[in-house]
Amino acid sequence: MRVAVIRHAHFNAAHRLFNPAWSDEKNRQVFGKCSNPNYHGHNYNLEVRVTGPIDRDTGYVIDIGMLAGLIRTEVEDRFDHKNLNLDTEEFKHLIPSGENIVVVIYNLLRAKLDHKYDLKVRLYETERNIFEYPVD
Repeated sequence: MRVAVIRHAHFNAAHRLFNPAWSDEKNRQVFGKCSNPNYHGHNYNLEVRVTGPIDRDTGYVIDIGMLAGLIRTEVEDRFDHKNLNLDTEEFKHLIPSGENIVVVIYNLLRAKLDHKYDLKVRLYETERNIFEYPVD
């Protein structure tokens, strides 16, 4: 029997969608106000879904406290109240779009999580803009 455990988290961050190979005009055409040279911010909500078998000894799929700590160290401490373009190694050369952010978060967590678990990450940039990785 497999069960999903879902942990919610939150972080605030600024970013700018900007391709340095393009002119400022092309960046404005493609990214609109998201390419503001002074950046803009979001209150990101995160949903981390871990699926696996229930351990007979603990009754857990995963220790939720351990999962919360992993999310805190790998995501919240790394990205909260940061300018993703300027303050993080992950986005120095990668456009911090919602699509790229959700994949980066997935990869950070996947590297620290036992492979007996399936992992899915959902990132809410706004109430209407949601990114999920991997997809079924």
